[in-house]
Amino acid sequence: MSRLNRTDRPYDIVLFGATGFVGTLTARYLAAHAPADLRWAIAGRDERRLELLRDRLPAASRPAVLRADVREPATVRTLAEQARVVATTVGPYVTYGEELVAACADSGTDYLDLTGEPEFVDLMYVRHDTRARETGARLVHACGFDSVPHDLGVYFTVRQLPEGVPLTVDGYVRVHAAFSGGTLASALNQFARGRELLAAARERRRHEPRLMGRRVAATARAPRFAPEVGAWALPLPTIDPRIVRRSAKALDRYGPDFRYRHYAAVRHLPVALGGIAAVGALGAAAQLPPARRWLSGRLSPGQGPSAEKRAKSWFSVRFVGEGGGRRVLTEVAGGDPGYDETAKMFAEAALSLAFDDLPPTAGQVTTAQAMGDALTGRLRRAGITFRVAHSR
Repeated sequence: MSRLNRTDRPYDIVLFGATGFVGTLTARYLAAHAPADLRWAIAGRDERRLELLRDRLPAASRPAVLRADVREPATVRTLAEQARVVATTVGPYVTYGEELVAACADSGTDYLDLTGEPEFVDLMYVRHDTRARETGARLVHACGFDSVPHDLGVYFTVRQLPEGVPLTVDGYVRVHAAFSGGTLASALNQFARGRELLAAARERRRHEPRLMGRRVAATARAPRFAPEVGAWALPLPTIDPRIVRRSAKALDRYGPDFRYRHYAAVRHLPVALGGIAAVGALGAAAQLPPARRWLSGRLSPGQGPSAEKRAKSWFSVRFVGEGGGRRVLTEVAGGDPGYDETAKMFAEAALSLAFDDLPPTAGQVTTAQAMGDALTGRLRRAGITFRVAHSR
């Protein structure tokens, strides 16, 4: 690994897509919580909207404004070359994201995004991991509710268990929240691209080195009642278990034989059955272009829940870990998962890459692999709960 010299770059962090819904929340968080000497900028394609956002931030911590447009590759390259860390909210990432990943990999610039799109993550690994390893760039995907609480929650749980023995962890997710137009657009896009998603996964498997001397799995069983959390457990078809599996493959602390299962926890059986039906209906509708366009029109990108609604939102992820004769129940919990807490996670991850003393990693890496203890500590200080609820 040969990290390029980046100390003379004008910005520690550049937030790309800052005028979107989550981008604006992230900019506000950085303005309110970043160190006084942070050199940062907000970026996007509309300078006027960026200037309006900047002028609404506290005068003492206002960022610079940079214009960049994914349809103009030269502007994205210039953006990457000016920053130590670039954090982007511009999605759907499979449509708009690759130019920036490529630019960061070539420039030795650390990259963060909020994607929950497995196809995009797999394609970026195949196309840009090798170059990022050469330049020292860290490419960190899924740095919001997808998948920080789950990735760091499993990491936190594993650290409560014995070393050098087979380990199992089950994660149970409970959420009370609404979602934005950008989230809806990304979900519909992924449902409509099942064939491409599978092809990208196969291509990644052809390029990934095989894990030698250890076993790692992340598969969920059929729906069941989970007495350990007093709820029905429904397998969650999200990117989170894939991210956990990659952390487990990268870190020996997960033991010689590790298994993770990822569920939604639903208290009442009729609600669980309704959720399964709703996801199935959404997936079916996404296959039909007219239905997909109609659903996309219900909530436009850039729109999201009000501050009042977000204030009533929350999430809780409980983890049951076992191994070496020990059993532990842990919890990661916080407020509004999709927006307020995602902005917090995203901003703190960018600050961690920019300023924390981290293990030497490069290429496509996970939050646990790149920032585990440092980012966990940051999030705890920022009000997100990581706790051991029970152990024996």
